[in-house]
Amino acid sequence: MTTTTMRVRSSLIAMLLWAGASGCGTEGVLEPVTLKTQSAELDSLNGLSANGLSANGLSANGLSANGLSANGLSANGLSTSVFAAWFTNNPAVADMVMRYIVRCSVPAGETRSYTDTNTGLSYSWNGGLGLAPGWASGAPPTVAEQQVVTACMLAHVNRYGLSIPISVLGRDAQAVVIPFTQNELETYSVREACFFGNLFNQQGLFFGVDRHVNNETQYLTRACAGMEDAGSGSGTSCAPLHYVGRCSQSCAPDPRGPFYSLCARNGVIYRAMTTRMRQSDYNQLFPSNEDDEGDEGDD
Repeated sequence: MTTTTMRVRSSLIAMLLWAGASGCGTEGVLEPVTLKTQSAELDSLNGLSANGLSANGLSANGLSANGLSANGLSANGLSTSVFAAWFTNNPAVADMVMRYIVRCSVPAGETRSYTDTNTGLSYSWNGGLGLAPGWASGAPPTVAEQQVVTACMLAHVNRYGLSIPISVLGRDAQAVVIPFTQNELETYSVREACFFGNLFNQQGLFFGVDRHVNNETQYLTRACAGMEDAGSGSGTSCAPLHYVGRCSQSCAPDPRGPFYSLCARNGVIYRAMTTRMRQSDYNQLFPSNEDDEGDEGDD
């Protein structure tokens, strides 16, 4: 492990522990709070989801230009002329992006709807993980909400167009751990990747691998827009995402679970999300990596 990597991990871990000792939460620091009460059978309360978001939906100004960041993710926010202009520019892509925005930001059991006045078509999107409660209620997103929603959306990118179930682990914008069960960890046994960045202010979109990968070029196609953009080595660009190598080089393990909740890049500390896959799905997507060993850590 390099000296730089050790410094990054040490500083991130120190911030996590400091937050717990001080008992105060800030925009820049996570509190090591306890898990929400849950039943093992209630998967709807867990971070279980399905990816399938196209990388084409993550344009450089995909969220900053649609009016949501200023008006909130509520009925009022979805009725502005700015949002309408963004949505009608490419309804198919906008519908897909909104499906994942709402799934990541809004609690399960709630929906967000929009009617295109030009076509008369109505769209409805279901809530899921509820990572951004303030934004979901109509307020402009905080930096913490921008980061967790970004990480969640990146975790759902899949250029293959397949809907693969994944386990999304991390903390919401209020530093509450996304509920998970031991059964979830055992079923989704492959520690796959970490995701972080900020779509709202265009600081960058990043992902890394959470395990040893035999065929890195093949693996990168999971999140990259195309094979021609994939490559090996830290810093490889697969626009609009940037590959950062092993998660442990940029992120610190969370003290409350088998995931990373803080990652650093270019001097900025981001809230992150970690994904896990079922072994059968991982083997299907990345057959050259079926025999991978050396996960970043124990559950």
